[in-house]
Amino acid sequence: MRYTPASVYNAPARLFHWATALLLLIQYALAWTMPDVHRDTQPIGLIAWHLEVGVVIVLLVLVRLLWRSVHPAPPEPESLPQALRALGRYTHWLLYLLLIAVPLMGWANASSRDWPVTLFAAMPMPPLSPAGSPVGHALGDWHRVFAWVLLALVGLHVGAALFHQFVLRDGILARMLPAHRKAAASKQ
Repeated sequence: MRYTPASVYNAPARLFHWATALLLLIQYALAWTMPDVHRDTQPIGLIAWHLEVGVVIVLLVLVRLLWRSVHPAPPEPESLPQALRALGRYTHWLLYLLLIAVPLMGWANASSRDWPVTLFAAMPMPPLSPAGSPVGHALGDWHRVFAWVLLALVGLHVGAALFHQFVLRDGILARMLPAHRKAAASKQ
């Protein structure tokens, strides 16, 4: 496939994408290594880091969505079947939804435990539920369930990118890789 600068994501979109991927990798590593949360657990160490990274993910995804509203995604290859286009769009929007909802559920749970949630350990964030809130506590259970759903969806996203790269060979993956923007520009 021949690339043009218009068919490749711009640098900020690629930065937002790969920063989100890196933060998710860090977040899941923190979640799997932090201690279990019980009634008397305090938000220190890995738990505090998990809360911090969650806030950063929400803010990054909101900025990413704002950027995308002003700078739409590049057009997909015309050879891509309509069903795959639709599946890709729905998957992307579900990823965005979960990337916001899952951290917000965790944040609401932290608020119900009366834990402080901060940005970069310096800026206090507002509580999303009152201390002792049964809804906030329940959102902690949903946070865990939807974190697994998000992980499965990320796996589907990665699998789809690899399918496009190695089976369909349609160049979809290359649109998000930085080296191809320069290559596309030099081919014109």
